[in-house]
Amino acid sequence: MKSFGVVLAGAALLAASAAFPSVSHADTFTFTSCHISGSSCNGGINPAGFGTVTLAQSGSNVTFDVVLNNGNTFVETGSGGGNLFNFLDTVSGSTVTGATGTINGVTNTQLAITGATNQTPFMADGTGFFTASVFCVTGSDCNGGSPQPGGNITDLHFTVTNVTLAQLETSNAAGNLFSADILCGATQPGCTGGLTGPVDVSIVPIPAPIVGAGLPGLILACAGLVGLARRRRQLVV
Repeated sequence: MKSFGVVLAGAALLAASAAFPSVSHADTFTFTSCHISGSSCNGGINPAGFGTVTLAQSGSNVTFDVVLNNGNTFVETGSGGGNLFNFLDTVSGSTVTGATGTINGVTNTQLAITGATNQTPFMADGTGFFTASVFCVTGSDCNGGSPQPGGNITDLHFTVTNVTLAQLETSNAAGNLFSADILCGATQPGCTGGLTGPVDVSIVPIPAPIVGAGLPGLILACAGLVGLARRRRQLVV
């Protein structure tokens, strides 16, 4: 009976683990639509994409990794709302921290970057209105196609505090989740090098977990184990 009690406890623990999976989770999206005047991809879909946005839940915070490809780099122009990257966040108490720019993974220590949430809705040309952004502390450092101190950045990394993935993975009225203002790389399909403008991530539905599925599942699992224990006792006696 003692050994059976250990097995039952172990089974209950496994049931609990299955019912309440780890909260660690990440989602990746691809920039596939551009609004860059003068390019062949203007307003259209480019299957090759311009880069990716990866969000990961870390406790009560969400980390962002925005990585451009094909030699594309981040810039700030009026078409992009004067920011490097835009998203939606009106969650009270949320903040942007630890923003850095990298060049193919190497941090550009000469370029100061920050961010803000809960902003008055602003327009990023062609991609709709947003309420949060990441931008250069000194605007002239990133304005247009001028060289940035330490080199033009290809990646952005930052954390948004006191939010969840679901709160940040909402689209605006134009159907876009995020937008970035870029300087086209020479090898970017559908975009001539030297042109600047916004690219965006259109909303991609993500299946949500069934509300309450974890607790009923755990209750049923425990009820089954209790019943099994009673039958075992009757057989032993």
